[in-house]
Amino acid sequence: MRRNRTLVPALGGIALLVLSACGDPGSAGGEAPSSAASGEATTSTAMACEPMADEKMVVLEDDQNLQTVDNVIPAFHADAEQPAMVAALDAVSAALDTPTLIDLNRQVDVERSTSSQAAAAFYEQQGIEVTDTSGSGDVVVGAANFSESATLAELYALALRDAGYSAEVRTIGNRETYEPALESGEITVVPEYAGTLTEFLNKKVNGPDATTDNPLASPDLDATVENLRTLGEEVGLSFGQPSEAADQNAYAVTAAFADEHGVSTLTELGKACSGLVLGGPPECPDRPFCQPGLEDTYGLDIAQFVSLDAGGPLTKQALTSGEVALGMVFSSDAALSTD
Repeated sequence: MRRNRTLVPALGGIALLVLSACGDPGSAGGEAPSSAASGEATTSTAMACEPMADEKMVVLEDDQNLQTVDNVIPAFHADAEQPAMVAALDAVSAALDTPTLIDLNRQVDVERSTSSQAAAAFYEQQGIEVTDTSGSGDVVVGAANFSESATLAELYALALRDAGYSAEVRTIGNRETYEPALESGEITVVPEYAGTLTEFLNKKVNGPDATTDNPLASPDLDATVENLRTLGEEVGLSFGQPSEAADQNAYAVTAAFADEHGVSTLTELGKACSGLVLGGPPECPDRPFCQPGLEDTYGLDIAQFVSLDAGGPLTKQALTSGEVALGMVFSSDAALSTD
């Protein structure tokens, strides 16, 4: 998957969104929280709901927080962190939310702007204000090898320049490559994802079984970030403020399906429908954030699973063509729109 993420779940509460059939894969999941609603969502009045083809899809709200948080957060090499640096990137975090992240991704992935062009336009339009301009020296902003990370890194560089730094953006690769570079100080800061990085560091600090035996990312953003800061101290990393922007697991149906059955949340889907056909990544039937979590938390009656991809073109094509009724997508996908 493009973000090379540790398989931990992502935050719920995603607003109803419309998307077309294209885009990139994103995060994946892990431990699912227990829920008193387990097995209660499907009622005797639920009807068999066949897939319905439509070019538009809607994301159903994860209203019982099956997924853990994955908000964008600045991650620093702790020894290089300075107050002006943190203040500048906190200003960027304050300007970001998921709809704006979707729009930035659409500009790059669909409209074919460069990441630097999209970042510069957003930075100017938002009027991001950097009040502490006491910074000096060179800063290397790392980027992972996918467009969303590159655009966020360009935004970070703009703010750091306004703070007084000479900032360079350097694409490093996947997390296994750039996280050690951040620890060593080869790069100064990188845009990260709170839940995924928490479990990446959890495994690194506490051993390969830690993400299963004692997961430290959860649907609670404050608790997750607190755990992230504690883990960061062990490896020489520090963190700014998380943004409201998140790139996390989400579940979609077509707009025609949502209209036909009157559903906008996963709870409503569980109450309205039985016999669902679910599409997603091959590991979905075994991962608590996916089929087991949907069944246990929302009481979804999943009659068939179709192995596709992680929020990618296969899943979206299967949804729009009416092959599956419900598919796993990602909340900051370039194809999403709030229009």
